[in-house]
Parts: sequence; structure tokens; C-alpha cells
Amino acid sequence: MSNKDNILNESFLRKFDVKHLLVLLHLKRAKLDYAKSIQINTKLRMEDVREILKFLEEENIIERFHGSSVKRTEAKYKLAHEVRKHHTYYRLSKIGDHILRILRNIEKYFELKTGHKKAFDVLKFLGYAECEHLGTVARYISIKKEEAKNIVNKLISMNVVEECKAKVIKRKHRKAKPKRETRTHHKYYRLSKLGEMLLRYLRYL
Repeated sequence: MSNKDNILNESFLRKFDVKHLLVLLHLKRAKLDYAKSIQINTKLRMEDVREILKFLEEENIIERFHGSSVKRTEAKYKLAHEVRKHHTYYRLSKIGDHILRILRNIEKYFELKTGHKKAFDVLKFLGYAECEHLGTVARYISIKKEEAKNIVNKLISMNVVEECKAKVIKRKHRKAKPKRETRTHHKYYRLSKLGEMLLRYLRYL
């Protein structure tokens, strides 16, 4: 990506997934950071972080920091006031900043990725509810159950939602419809670890 193109197009979105977005959000917050620190903070696998950084750098969305030392004001996750640079540090490029400004409309991103306007509403609801079945999701979001099913399946394919495997769900894990405990006669869904991290980082977008 050589200029500030409109990145919300089908070609780019096929390559740009939630993990890429999570790393960009982390760099927005951290200002400067290196691969191992990114991995620790985002909970992504190290091999995924390396591939994501390679892709983002090739697309000119991030850039390497070439200074010989890193100050704490430049890298928020550094504890020392200033340290010698022993790692390869990355930061957002102007294009990366531009992308995150566009993605402040995160609802549009999820609509384009899933084909459903209510996709991000479903994600947020599952973030609140923790574990819930499609009927309750549909009622809370005011959509038909079939649409809720389609959205959840799309979110599963994006690795931000997963099925709850517990046979019995405790009250604290079913906040939208609390009971002492619920036996799972339906399929219940919740955020994956990736989905949880994404919602946490979106507070800083």
C-alpha cells in the first residue's frame, strides 16, 4: 500500500483480519514496541506476530524505528527512562494512522467483513453476556434468529467468537439472562480470547 488509499475495500479486507487490527491498536497505544512485547500484550502466538509485522511493514502500514536508544516517552511499555535499543522496534506509519482513523467506525469494518450491519452489536453483546444462545442474542439485538446464526458463524470464522463447551453455565457466566445455573440444551456462544483482547483494545481507538 503505497499511499492513503481507501483501505475499506474487498481486496484489502481479504488480507487484513482482526489480528492485524489488534497489532495496530497495540502500536497506537504503545507508540513503539518490539515483537516479543507485542506478543506478550496481545496474547497472540509469536509466529503470528512475526507474520503480521512482516505483512504490515510490506504494506507500509508500520515502519521500523531507527534510533539508537528508546525513551520511555517514545515507548509507553518501557519501564526505564531510556534504554539502548536491542530489539527491532516498530511504530505506526502515516498510512497506519490513517487506517486507524478510518476504523474508528468499527461497526463498518465488521459489516464489510461479515456482510451484516449488526455484526459488531452481536460481538459487543456477547462481550457483556459472556455465554448466550442464539435466541437471546436475536432478541437483544432485535434481529431474526437466522440472521443471528449467520452473524455468529461469520464471527466464529473471524476467530472472535467460539462455542461455550460447558454442560452447565453458572450465573456469573450468563449475565444477559441470569439463573443460578443453566443446563445447555442449546448451543451457547462467547467471545474467544482474540475477541476479548480486541474489545479491550478498542477502548483506545
